[in-house]
Amino acid sequence: MPVPIKSTLGILGDNLTKRQSALPLGRRKVIAWTRGLNIPRGGKTVLYTGQMWQMVPAINAMAHQLARYEHSRLTALFGFARSMNKLVNLTPLLARTTAKDRAEFDRRLRNIARLLRAAGVEFGYLYENDLYAGGLAHDEGLDRALLAHAQLVYRNLREAGVERVITVDPHTTNMLRSVYPKIVPEYHLEVQSYLEVLAEQKLARRAPVDRTVAIHDSCVYARYEGVVDQPRKLLTGAGVTIAEPEMSGKLTFCCGGPLETLFPGKSAEIATRRIGQLSAASPQVVTACPLCLANLSRVAPPKTEVRDISDYLVDAYCPAEA
Repeated sequence: MPVPIKSTLGILGDNLTKRQSALPLGRRKVIAWTRGLNIPRGGKTVLYTGQMWQMVPAINAMAHQLARYEHSRLTALFGFARSMNKLVNLTPLLARTTAKDRAEFDRRLRNIARLLRAAGVEFGYLYENDLYAGGLAHDEGLDRALLAHAQLVYRNLREAGVERVITVDPHTTNMLRSVYPKIVPEYHLEVQSYLEVLAEQKLARRAPVDRTVAIHDSCVYARYEGVVDQPRKLLTGAGVTIAEPEMSGKLTFCCGGPLETLFPGKSAEIATRRIGQLSAASPQVVTACPLCLANLSRVAPPKTEVRDISDYLVDAYCPAEA
């Protein structure tokens, strides 16, 4: 049997309604990346993660588990799992993560904060009030649960006095800039991706990054939010040579997400095709989305390295972290 779609989506939707996230994380996991950065609490301009980078290790773990169960008789137990999840949060069991995995994704958030500081951008952070933005719920069509959640997120931002949001990934950018205005009454919020913010600044390069990379455009950034030129400008300024793969810009090819939570086999098939296109241009692949990073990394052959754009930018523009 394939992964039971109704039960899987039911678990994600129940989590969003009951626990304010499709895959609920503990408070300490959400804010662990801020340790030692001394980011001010709140303010009119905030860095908003929407918990996406923090959530991807759990999505990775869940995809791995689902791949094991796909076409297995054990899928018959998913209905029972949903019933249990209504009473007790099963995320720690269904999506068990390691400290090493979480640290890798947290490091990218630290990169982003350091880059914004290097550019002279002032920002705060909402810490425990940095709520999940709902990207996975939107992608999976959980519209009813998302509507109430989006209103909660926006109310939380307004009560905190936030006027401008700097986002850290394409899905959170899309939710806060393009989706919420359609479903939240009287929505007023300035939203920019950190890549857009950095591209507007004059960053002083400290050391050139002499690499040739194949750039993978996120479908959400490129097609929905128009973020295509900014990552290229930043990488070129860092000293990176860009190798354009087959299918790039607004004509980019899917990384395999968000299918990994429903059709893990098909997701891996799509990701494998994309990593082949990218590695044909360069064995060094750069992404700007945590989901793309995860999906492409899972299928990358040994000689192909997949890294986030912030890894290259922080090497070029920021002093070494103490």
